[in-house]
Amino acid sequence: MKKLRNIICLLVAALSLTAVQSCKTELENRYMDPEQTDIPNIRAFMTQILNNSRLRSEYWHYRTFVLPHHARYTQTTYFGINNTMYQQQDSYTNDYWRDFYSPGMLGVFRVMERTYAAMPEAERTEYDAFMHATRVIVYGQAAKLVNNFGDIPFSEAGSLPATDQIMLGKFDDQKELYDQFITAFAEAAEFFSTYQNTNDFIRADIINRGNGEKWRRYANSLRLRLLMQISKSDETRARTDIMAMLNAPEMYPLIDGTQASLEAGGRHDVLNQKLTTYTSSLLDAVRELNTHYAPDYMLNTVLKTANDPRMDALFGKYGRTEGGRVIPNAEFQALPINTSEAVADAEYANATLRRFAIVDSATMWINNNLPGVLMTTSEVNFIKAEAQERWGSTAAARTAYETAVEQSVDFYFYLNGASSNSLKATRPTASAVQDFIKTSNIAYEGAPQAKLQLIGTQKWLHFGWLQAEQAWADYRRTGYPVLPAFPVSNLNGFQNPPLRMLYPSNEVTNNSMNYEAVRAKDTRTTRIFWDVD
Repeated sequence: MKKLRNIICLLVAALSLTAVQSCKTELENRYMDPEQTDIPNIRAFMTQILNNSRLRSEYWHYRTFVLPHHARYTQTTYFGINNTMYQQQDSYTNDYWRDFYSPGMLGVFRVMERTYAAMPEAERTEYDAFMHATRVIVYGQAAKLVNNFGDIPFSEAGSLPATDQIMLGKFDDQKELYDQFITAFAEAAEFFSTYQNTNDFIRADIINRGNGEKWRRYANSLRLRLLMQISKSDETRARTDIMAMLNAPEMYPLIDGTQASLEAGGRHDVLNQKLTTYTSSLLDAVRELNTHYAPDYMLNTVLKTANDPRMDALFGKYGRTEGGRVIPNAEFQALPINTSEAVADAEYANATLRRFAIVDSATMWINNNLPGVLMTTSEVNFIKAEAQERWGSTAAARTAYETAVEQSVDFYFYLNGASSNSLKATRPTASAVQDFIKTSNIAYEGAPQAKLQLIGTQKWLHFGWLQAEQAWADYRRTGYPVLPAFPVSNLNGFQNPPLRMLYPSNEVTNNSMNYEAVRAKDTRTTRIFWDVD
């Protein structure tokens, strides 16, 4: 038992790439199986990883990382014009890095791997589902780090060599990591194709509630996402593998809305629902950055010109106050993109003015029930639409595209209807949604490139700021939507949004020897390997 404690202490210390941390008694208390006190509890480790705050719609993740970075770089939110508007917040990037490595997802997963490897082979089968499901989550988040930074420490990160000496991890090649993640997703999907769930797995799985088919579909869908992400840099591989998946849906089921085995009323999307112990909303995250103002291009150009029914779930018209009550504006209207923060604040401080719309409070920013969004059926069908338009059937592309838009409308009205906020929007009728899809300016018409622009724009709209990390990755890959010119900052070196994020300073300082291998790449204008246009 003493030796095990020492191993756990060393593993916990190795979780950090930025500092050696002392071993906490709390870790042993929390993760030792009370029925088998000499074996760390793999079930609890899995739940701890799934409960990571970066997988949920929590204040810190949005306030410090998504809203001041990715949402600005994609114009999925309003942002005030100032000299630092595109400058990366290093302390917040350090937090994001730490939450993945130490004491975050990868670090805990390394403890799971070591525990699993130390088990007698005959006992491992009981834990295979835990390992595959957790690997899907960890590798999915690692892919986001690649999208943000490029090369990252991974193969050696959080690990101990045979001598039990702490070793800071080298920076692995980003393309090779993508290959590793894609392979792991395929292996997980194959495993879950025959998996019969257990009560232990159901209890530990706070995301998919032990549904093996949903894990299979999620793994396949993550593979699909990453294959599409590399489709400009390695089109041959992407086309071959994606079309093989789409042409054999019985072998490669996806999170696309076709799943029949969910419990009554269950959603097909992969959502990390709020725990009952967490009762906060994104109110402060949105309000502190003034991102509750509606963004220009999204509302004024994309939504309004199509008379898109999602406007009612995404934005509020707002309005002036007269006699103690709000008089709503006659129509939705967003602030022009070049509006300074001072002008915007003055507009909203004047109770007799307030001519511009705000983000809908019930759906997204004053909603205690807002889940973490890992993947939606709409995203998967947009990927299918792009693949079919580029390499398959334009008729199949139309079907996938129209399905994706319909699912997006449903998704945002679902968030609105399930809100803790009483100010709910009225869900449009099915016929109204179909009329919008087929007869508005988003109808699937035109030349192939025009159709790809439709897909990219609608996918960006669906991601919005809730999934701005994915929106930024897709925007860099496709160039869609064709956004209006970004306001230019006067701060030298930060005039425009970056093409990648800089490594956090703690990593640069504390992993300096390995950092030397990637120093030349550590610029705001270095492209991620899949960003070739």
